Amino acid sequence: MFSFLNNIPQVTKNLLLINVILYIASLVLVNKGVDVGQYLGAHYFNSALFQPYQVITHMFMHSLTDFMHILFNMLLLVMFGSHLERLWGAKRFFIFYMACGLGAFFLYNSIGVWELMELKKTISSMGFDLDTLNHKIVNNYLSEITFNEENQREVIQRYYDLTTSNMVGASGALFGVLAGFAVLFPNTELMLLFPPIPIKAKYLIGAYLIFEIYSSIKMQHDQIAHLAHVGGAIVGITMVLIWRKTDKKNFW
Repeated sequence: MFSFLNNIPQVTKNLLLINVILYIASLVLVNKGVDVGQYLGAHYFNSALFQPYQVITHMFMHSLTDFMHILFNMLLLVMFGSHLERLWGAKRFFIFYMACGLGAFFLYNSIGVWELMELKKTISSMGFDLDTLNHKIVNNYLSEITFNEENQREVIQRYYDLTTSNMVGASGALFGVLAGFAVLFPNTELMLLFPPIPIKAKYLIGAYLIFEIYSSIKMQHDQIAHLAHVGGAIVGITMVLIWRKTDKKNFW
């Protein structure tokens, strides 16, 4: 295993190790009643559970109920991240990776923040005190709330769901890596597993991105942050195009 790690460039290797270590730590702590994902996952800006550090920490957390989530992400990181880091060097790749992750976070927030803002207006018009409500949500005292009408329960439940929902995973940053790779090496053939046929990067990654754009519109409640994937890809493509235009001598 250590010989395998020695073959991975430094930044990619460190990103891999941080993700794996935090995943293992989360598994251990959740069995002790500590949900690390709620603290380090990315909540919406106007959620009562949002903390500034989540803008960064969410990139290194993964779903504990879906092992394929971290496995697939780490495979992509090693395969494509290593290649880009060898081309660009550690500093440029690190900046690129983090920028894509941030782009994913901000686009993911765009719709949720607006919906939470509208819900807050509705809840206030119903006569509820938002500070008290947020306190009950943070401390998991939602059962103590009294509802006069059924529609109030539905609105509060939606507010609770959005407040407590969080985004975890390196997928947003990795979509930027995939998109950047496709722009740089559009005709590189990638081998599919099922079926085992080669397909050019521009077609495979391009189709994947189109699917994510479609999913962000049509599949908004499937527990996958499709909009974050799109955000990471947009930043990745934009940065590669800008760098290629302004730094031709040292760019691939």
